[in-house]
Amino acid sequence: MKKLFAVSLLSFALAVPALADDDDYVGPLNVPRGEWLSASQAIQKIEAQGYKVHEIEADDGYYEFEGTNSSGVRVDGHAHPATGEVLSTHPDRD
Repeated sequence: MKKLFAVSLLSFALAVPALADDDDYVGPLNVPRGEWLSASQAIQKIEAQGYKVHEIEADDGYYEFEGTNSSGVRVDGHAHPATGEVLSTHPDRD
């Protein structure tokens, strides 16, 4: 029984870093499609927060965008579909 517990604990310990690896994961927001901003409205909201949007698409329950931040750094980001709030960004990896 102790071996089973130790193996289970070890498996969990090894799995947790893998889950934490995706720092920009937003998770499901479950916002009904009727409550979403249009893409152009979302762009306006995102740009009001200091970003210049180059591309935007609806993906996995939120808006995903490519653009530049106020420092001119290219970023990929996620925005809330109903509010346009920028939820996360990271430097563009391309």
